Amino acid sequence: MLAEIITIGDEILIGQIVDTNSAYISKELNKIGVQVYQITSIQDDKDHILQALANAQKKADLVIITGGLGPTKDDITKHTLCDYFEDHLVENLDVLAHINTLFSKHLNRAPLPANRLQALVPSKARVFLNNHGTAPGLWLEKENTVFVSMPGVPYEMKYLMQDAVLPSIVKKFNRPFIYHKTLLTYGKGESQIAKIIEDWENDLPSDIKLAYLPALGKVRLRLSSKGLDEHLLQKNVDTQMQLLSDLLADIAIGYEDETSIEKRIGSLLTNRGQFLSAAESCTGGGIASLLTANAGSSSYFKGGLIPYATGLKIDVLGVDAALIKEHSVVSIPVVEAMASCSNKLFGSDYAIATTGIAGPTKGDGRDEVGTVCIAIASPQGIISEKFNFGKARERVVSKATNKALEMLHKEILKN
Repeated sequence: MLAEIITIGDEILIGQIVDTNSAYISKELNKIGVQVYQITSIQDDKDHILQALANAQKKADLVIITGGLGPTKDDITKHTLCDYFEDHLVENLDVLAHINTLFSKHLNRAPLPANRLQALVPSKARVFLNNHGTAPGLWLEKENTVFVSMPGVPYEMKYLMQDAVLPSIVKKFNRPFIYHKTLLTYGKGESQIAKIIEDWENDLPSDIKLAYLPALGKVRLRLSSKGLDEHLLQKNVDTQMQLLSDLLADIAIGYEDETSIEKRIGSLLTNRGQFLSAAESCTGGGIASLLTANAGSSSYFKGGLIPYATGLKIDVLGVDAALIKEHSVVSIPVVEAMASCSNKLFGSDYAIATTGIAGPTKGDGRDEVGTVCIAIASPQGIISEKFNFGKARERVVSKATNKALEMLHKEILKN
């Protein structure tokens, strides 16, 4: 079963917003056995929308549309759907009552005429009430293709997907099962991994596909298969994933959707009753942000400091000024001192410290742009490394963040 996603909005095409809706919809459709073969972004233009709908119908069993359902004049999706389905708009009393209730309850006033117009829907449409907004979801069918139109506001779209659209798709279509499992690895590149698993990959059954998904400092390995027997499908993929995990045991963190390196670190520290802190210069709090994004992180993360300016490393963190003068602010001795001082300041068992030159200028450092020093202070001592992560600022920060977490994870496991 094939689906196409169509996002409508000039704001996507000019880069004013990022299209996160398509990623979410694709992931949710995949879970129920629907394969997305194309994602199309188009402008708020009647002819463009009509052409996109016609093209999608030629190949897709299901077309998901987001955007263009608001109360303003530039929201033309409903009117264009009427043209495509040779239909007309009618006032839906359930939607109108819902709009009146929302305005009365949350705004303490009556809706404007423009808001009331959102109760107009194509007469042939099945309507899904939107409990998180005023624009309803619409389900229309033409020949053998289902068209679903939803508002582009992400939290409204997600509600409608979960509450109405996905259950309706499951009821309407017979679908194969699609199963993915993804292994997270840190510390080796794509080509290195490919060499290690070469024999296993050559013996992989033809119905199971391997995908390498490299990112900065990490590689995800996804196994995928589809079929009619869900139990057998999962069993075969899980068997191969276990073999893959065993081959990459020294760099494997766990499975995507089950864990992450930050969660893994948190679990290890919590189980040991130990605490972590961070002194981040070039990473600017990125490490602490990842760690504290997880619920319950206060049980193992004491706190972090961002001594970005050299003076703060001395006056607040407590690094010896003479050490910085002798070795430079971006150096192994200084980053090791930062990690040690962080443990003292926060009373933690482990500390991550970073200092570097993210660019585009050198700042207080003597080394080249891209130079980063990372240290991990543990109950057993301090380890540190010096890297050059290139000249692109964003990549330098991301690589430094991932490498620091990788080093910390390995150090915790050693202790």
